[in-house]
Parts: sequence; structure tokens; C-alpha cells
Amino acid sequence: MSTVLFEKEGFVGTITLNRPDKLNALNAELVGELHRVLAEVRRDKDLRALIVTGAGDKAFAAGADIAAMSTMTGPEAKAFGELGHAVGAQMETLAIPVIAAVNGFALGGGCEMALACDFIHASTKAKFGQPEVNLGVIPGFGGTNRLARRVGIGRARELCFTGDVIGAEEALRIGLVNGIHAPEELLGKVKEIAAKIATKGPLAVAQAKRVLLRGLDVPLPTANELEVQAFAALFGSEDQREGMAAFLGKRPANFVGR
Repeated sequence: MSTVLFEKEGFVGTITLNRPDKLNALNAELVGELHRVLAEVRRDKDLRALIVTGAGDKAFAAGADIAAMSTMTGPEAKAFGELGHAVGAQMETLAIPVIAAVNGFALGGGCEMALACDFIHASTKAKFGQPEVNLGVIPGFGGTNRLARRVGIGRARELCFTGDVIGAEEALRIGLVNGIHAPEELLGKVKEIAAKIATKGPLAVAQAKRVLLRGLDVPLPTANELEVQAFAALFGSEDQREGMAAFLGKRPANFVGR
């Protein structure tokens, strides 16, 4: 697989979008390979966190490949959009946290891929936007509603209607990203966060991710019931016993994911 790279260090995996000569623009080949790599990640029971980033120092993904899209028919565009949505759903529903390390442009489909991750850290040089209206179309990989859930409906409307591109500082201010770092420090900082998560109870992290995702789309009492069920389900696991014994024994916990 040439357009998507994957490496694993201990409990942490890193996916790199790898078309640096095209600013990692998302064509059908790259999105299809990403779909396959994520399916392999789902089967890897040793992973506890995943990082997604872009090759080079200019772009996470500058958007979808406009040259490829310019000749698409309606049915072809629908199939491409559905593939992008499938990838976003894969990242959202993985049992492990997915962190975007945005090292440059994250525009259009690139911004949408970042939004499908659990949270985003960015380089000070990062740029975000959903500029599809400049091309006579709208976001097609889930950007409209994921953006609204991340930054609020008003800001999402403005970004989608104007096609404006914002920098890292503004993205941090409106809650699109969680932190910004010097370009040369970004990936190292994100790896530190991923490694920290990997020391926590993996069953607990998975349940927290599931409840946070599902709770967004249901009334608060239903979301709270989901939380109670998940909380109770963790009792009796080896990790729960180990975590509490470690706390009481004033030692680091050794979680095994059971």
C-alpha cells in the first residue's frame, strides 16, 4: 500500500496519509487503502491508541483530489462519498482512541478526516476549512454535522457557507482542536498523549468512547442510562480489579484488556 502507511510502536499505531507530492489529497485509491488499513487496525487486539497524520510538512490532507472529482458523475460521487463516510465511521467506532496530528492543510475531505478522529492536535502552521462551496458542492465525507458537533451549529454554518479557511489559533479558540504545537514537536507531543492513554484501562477507555459517541444522539436521560450500564459492566473485569488494587497499593496498574 503506497498511499497509506502504517507503523506500530508498542501499544500505539500511526497511520500516515502518503501522497506528499499531491499534499495528501484524497483520491479513491487513498481512501480505499485507508479503509483497508483501519479494518486491520480493528483486528489488532494489542493496539490501545491510533494516530492519523499526513506525510511531509505541508499537509495533513489538502482535500479531495479535485482533478479526479471533476469528471465524476452523480452516482460516482455518491459512491465516493459513501466510501469517505465508511472510513469516518470506522474511526469513530474503533474501540481505541484515534488522534489526528494535523501538520499543515486540513481542508475539505482532509478536515473531515480529522473531524472523524476523537480529537485533534495541530501544528502552528495548520489550516482548517470546508471550502467545498467554492467548487459548487458541499462537504461529502461527514463534515457538515461532525463540524457542528465539534464547534457548534453557528460556527459550522459560517465555515460551510463561506468556505473560509482558519488557522490553528482560531481553530483552538473555537474548540476545533485541543492543542497546538511547533511543527517539529507535533508528532512527538501526540505520541506522548497516545502513550499516556495506552497506560489506562483499555476496556474503560473503549466504554468511555462508546458512551460519549452514542450519548450525543439521544436525550440526556438515555445517555445517562448508557453510562450506568457501561460503568456496571466494567465491574468484575480483570482490569477493574487490577486498577483498584493498584490504587490501594499505591503502585502503577498493569492493565491487560480483560
